[in-house]
Amino acid sequence: MKLYNSLTNKKEEFRPIEGGKVSIYACGPTVYNDMHVGNVRPQVVFDVLRRFFIYLGYDVKYVSNFTDVDDKIINKANEENTTIDVISKRYIESVEDDLKALHVYDYPIIHPTCTEHMDDIIEFIDGLIKKDFAYESNGDVYFRVRKLKDYGKLSNRNIEDLEVGARIEKNEIKEDPLDFTLWKKKKEGEVYWDSPWSEGRPGWHIECSTMIKSIFGGTIDIHCGGEDLKFPHHENEIAQSEALMDKPLAHYWLHNGMINIENVKMSKSLGNFLYAKDFLEKESGEVLRFFILNAHYRKPLNFNAEAIEAAKTSLRRLKNSKKRLAELLETAEDAPATEEISKKIGEIRESFKAHMGDDLNTPDAFSDMFALSKFANSELGENSTKGSLEEALKLFGEFTEVLGVLQDDEDAGLDSEVKELMRQRDEARKNKDYKLSDEIRDRLTEMGYIVKDTPNGTEVEKK
Repeated sequence: MKLYNSLTNKKEEFRPIEGGKVSIYACGPTVYNDMHVGNVRPQVVFDVLRRFFIYLGYDVKYVSNFTDVDDKIINKANEENTTIDVISKRYIESVEDDLKALHVYDYPIIHPTCTEHMDDIIEFIDGLIKKDFAYESNGDVYFRVRKLKDYGKLSNRNIEDLEVGARIEKNEIKEDPLDFTLWKKKKEGEVYWDSPWSEGRPGWHIECSTMIKSIFGGTIDIHCGGEDLKFPHHENEIAQSEALMDKPLAHYWLHNGMINIENVKMSKSLGNFLYAKDFLEKESGEVLRFFILNAHYRKPLNFNAEAIEAAKTSLRRLKNSKKRLAELLETAEDAPATEEISKKIGEIRESFKAHMGDDLNTPDAFSDMFALSKFANSELGENSTKGSLEEALKLFGEFTEVLGVLQDDEDAGLDSEVKELMRQRDEARKNKDYKLSDEIRDRLTEMGYIVKDTPNGTEVEKK
């Protein structure tokens, strides 16, 4: 298994800290609004990373936080004349609904929050002050950036470059413009916690360092998130943790590329934000998963209608192939798989493992899925043995286990009348009663469906 390590800017063979176990921390959303598709990408990508390790036999501990106290949450609470607890609870539930639809919750996730780790955060900051890596100033606490010799190693920035863009905000009293905030003294009307320095709240960066220390106890195998978090968030996490613990925060750092909308970066000022819940009201979570995973996770991804339609078509092809095998299995001869079939399916499986083991090459892993589909459609039929069909279906199941697709029922949202009309139309076509077949098509069209003929019969899609 090779992973591209952002810390060294090269692919490295994965070697766990503890044999047979993997510790992963993925930065989660700040819960002041619904998730947009950009937030979804790391959730899906690093879910697949976790799934592949489980597939390989590892015991995986996977943590993804919710930031539940932040300027944006405070502002939202003030706008609605409510508390940050009300805001964060609302949007945590929204995120969880999206993650369920996206099959991210097929395996357990630990979701710590900032507020439940407040005592740990205060203890962490106090430890940095005692080691002289941090200092209190007028109720705020700052980290001494220059004291850490290799600050900037993740983002490949040096102190000289950072000095050019450094500035001090109003009311800040820092020793150095580069120093960043660990604790903020409260402002009028803000939520706060008691601390040795002031009534206040944590800076953004300290929560992840603290959660990793509290939950994992020290160095973890893999830390991941969007590439926009490299600087300053992940850089500052490294600084805080390594200053306190005198050892690496993580051995591997993975970062996913951004999602653009119609080749334009998502921006609230441009009004081109696409919220996951809006997408999921119209399409299945599998469509969005497939779309996201059909590009390598480190590359930019362009969201557009054509790409979504292509994802839907591809998923349909794969599901039809899998469905056909399941139907053939019902009447297949009870005999083992032939040597030729077993060999070919084994080759596809090894190719899939090799692609996934090469820094999560999901686009080529999907090629292996289509290779299986093509082979099954051409080489497996009514005369195939039960063993041959079962081997092919088992591999489809392994693809699902790792990539999290091919499990939603395409017809799950259809009412009984539509399903019965589809059945009647298939029967009419089988009997070559094309007049009745066309009449049923027209009826389904009037009901608001696009009707498609496929090798596995009638399929419909809401207009």
